[in-house]
Formats: sequence, C-alpha cells, structure tokens
Amino acid sequence: MAEESEIYKENHPKVFILTFGCQMNVHDSEKIAGIFSEYGYGQTKTLKSTDVIVINTCSVREKAEQKFYSELGRLRCLKEKNPDLKILVAGCIAQQKGEDLFKRFPYVDLVFGPQSLNSLQKWIKEKSIRIALSNDPEYHLKTLPLKREGQVRGWVSIMYGCDNFCSYCIVPYTRGRERSRPGKDICNEVKALAEKGFKEITLLGQNVNSYGKGFAEDVNFPRLLYLIHNIEGIQRIRFVTSHPRDLSNDLIKAMRELPKICEHIHLPLQAGSDKVLSMMNRGYTYIEYKEKIDRLREAIPDISITTDIIVGFPGEGEEDFQCTLRALEEIEFDGIFAFKYSKRPKTAALNLPDHISEKIKAQRLSMVLNLQDSITYKKNKTLEGKTLEVLVEGLSETDKDKLTGRTRANKIVNFYGNSEHIGNRINIKILEAKQHSLYGEVESRE
Repeated sequence: MAEESEIYKENHPKVFILTFGCQMNVHDSEKIAGIFSEYGYGQTKTLKSTDVIVINTCSVREKAEQKFYSELGRLRCLKEKNPDLKILVAGCIAQQKGEDLFKRFPYVDLVFGPQSLNSLQKWIKEKSIRIALSNDPEYHLKTLPLKREGQVRGWVSIMYGCDNFCSYCIVPYTRGRERSRPGKDICNEVKALAEKGFKEITLLGQNVNSYGKGFAEDVNFPRLLYLIHNIEGIQRIRFVTSHPRDLSNDLIKAMRELPKICEHIHLPLQAGSDKVLSMMNRGYTYIEYKEKIDRLREAIPDISITTDIIVGFPGEGEEDFQCTLRALEEIEFDGIFAFKYSKRPKTAALNLPDHISEKIKAQRLSMVLNLQDSITYKKNKTLEGKTLEVLVEGLSETDKDKLTGRTRANKIVNFYGNSEHIGNRINIKILEAKQHSLYGEVESRE
C-alpha cells in the first residue's frame, strides 16, 4: 500500500477515501476530504491506521456496483478487529440503495447521497445520523470546503443532475434534475484556483451544454466560457460532458475564438444506429451527430474528439451493430470509452424487449475496442516528429522515472524531465506513438 500522503500529529484522526466512477465522483471526494479536513482529519492512503473509511460509489454500470460490493465485503474483517472504525458509503449507490445497504452490510455507519455531502458535518460532530439521502433543492447554491488532488489541474462543477432521461441511464434518479450554479459562484471558484497556482480547469456537468437553463439571468454555457476565459492565471479550460443534441454553433464559435479553451471535446455518440439511438432516447440521429462533428472539424481543424459507445443495447441487431462499427471508421475518434449495456434499476430500457446475451455483448465490445485501438494508434502515429505544448502534471503513473502531462488535445505525453517542469507548459518533441500515450523529449521551455 502507498504511504500516507501527509504527516500528521499522532493524535489527529485519519480518513481513507476510495472513489469509484466519473470525474464528478472524484470531485465529490475532494469535497468529502475538505469537510473532514475542516474537522482536523488527515487524509491517508492506507487502511492500516485509518479511523474512517469512505467509499464514494458509482452505479452507472453494474460492474462498478459489483466492485463496490466486493470492496465493502472485504472491510468486514477490519471492522471486526477494530469496532471503533467507521465505514461510510457515499455516492450514487448510497442514493439508490439507501436503507437496504444496512440490511446487507450492518457494519456500515453512515449512508449519504451525492446531494447530501453537507450532512457529513453533522455526522462528524455528533455521530447521530445513519442515513442522509435528501435531494437538497439548494445544493447547487452551497459552497463546500475542498481538498483538491494535485496543484495543476482543478475540477469545477457548474451544474448538477440531468433532465435527459436516456433510457439506459440511472443518473437522473441518483443525482436529481438539472440545476445550474450561479455564474458568479463559478467564476469566484476559478479565481481562487488561479490564485493558488492552478493552471488548468475542467468544468463538470452531466450536460454542460444546457448550463443556465431556467436562469433569470441571460447566461448560457458559451457566455460562461467567455467570462471564465477572462480570469487571469488560468491557462487552459476544458469541459465534460457535452450532449450532442445541445451542441450549439455558439459553443463551436467560443471554442474557436477563445485561445484558453483546449482543442478537445468529449461528445458521446453511444451507437451508430438510428433505431438504437431512438430507443436510447438520445434525441438525435447519426446523420445529425455526424454533421456536428463536421462543423467542429471545419471550425477547429486540430480538434481531438472522443466519445462513449454502448454495445448490446436491447434490440440491437447485427445490422445495428455494424452501423456502430461504420461510424467509428467514418468519424475516426481519437479515443473512446466503450461498455456493454448494463441493466440499471428504474430505467426505461429495463422494459424493452430483446435483451442481448452476455456472450454477444462481450464479442461486440471486443470488436469495438480492437477497431478503435487501430484508429487511435494510427492517429497517434501522425504526431511523431511534431512539437506539442504539454502542461506537466507530475510523475508518470506507469514509469516513476518520467514526468507526464497532456497536450491541448488531451493526449498523454511521458518524457524525462525534472521537478521544475511540473506546473509549466513546455514544448515536447514527440518521438514515439504508443497505443494510449505518446513519448517525447523536452525541446524548449515556454
């Protein structure tokens, strides 16, 4: 196990936080760490001497849920050895399962949902609550303490929840309906990050393109980007995730005109078949999606585009699946996240006919990943010999002798360097393309 991230006095309690799922969960864990820090807890990366264990869960897919159950089951022996150890379950599974978690895992001390993070303050002070799952209608207006991971890139939530109700997705049931944070609060958070030396921010939302819906003030997502762009100190701006249906010409214009916005967009396609897209309730056809890709590439020729793909959706025939393969070949994404369809409670897709066998889903997923691997590698090879701007984040996870950073197009670059490079933008000459990263050498400092 890793050593503790910081040294604390012996009498300081410690918290261990394990995070499953998306960037929003990672950011929620930063808030959980911030709340504990306010009450004198140090954060540790080992289970050996911790006082509190928090598991921040994801229920978007069944696999993530099963990983959580396995992890929680392994913690029973720790609780038996140390009855004073507190085990807390946070996130989407907590919101979804609620009281049922206590029945299956009676040694859990607190269950709290993603919109009830502030309940932690009451629990830390009083230990008087066991469950907190309320959907706070003013959660998006509150500012919680944060203990951020790293000092170069920062996450900033601009909205919570989702109104799209894609037929496969549980998010509207676990994170609630869409609510946008006030633009002033967002800008103040970004300014604070800049003052602390952060160089890059990523704006978070289930569908950032619908930011500002229902506002009395006339601020939509493109206008928010212009406001943030004017904040001194921030050098790069990213955002996830964009819903294709709501990708506007104004957003494409902002991405083209604002130099701090990186040339990368994650635009989930999910499937190449119009029949499947309709059953998913995605709100667009493949042709409409492709037209937006063409507009993006016309406006921003060097843009990197990544996507999500779901295979084995109920009713997906062989011809439908072939449409997805053709879409990958036609669009040539820089990278994808691909998954087998996973049954999720409360979602409309549960009631659809013609569910696909696990064997066929596994075969289709393998075909999608193999095809995309060849496309990604081919696109990475075109970068060999080029000099790219890289924001250096720290040590490489795969090789601690190297540093790592990202290009503006969100390509991971590993290289030999020294600690003074961390937090700076430097020029790297790409020497070798790998499947999911690039290797290069320092050419010159900015």
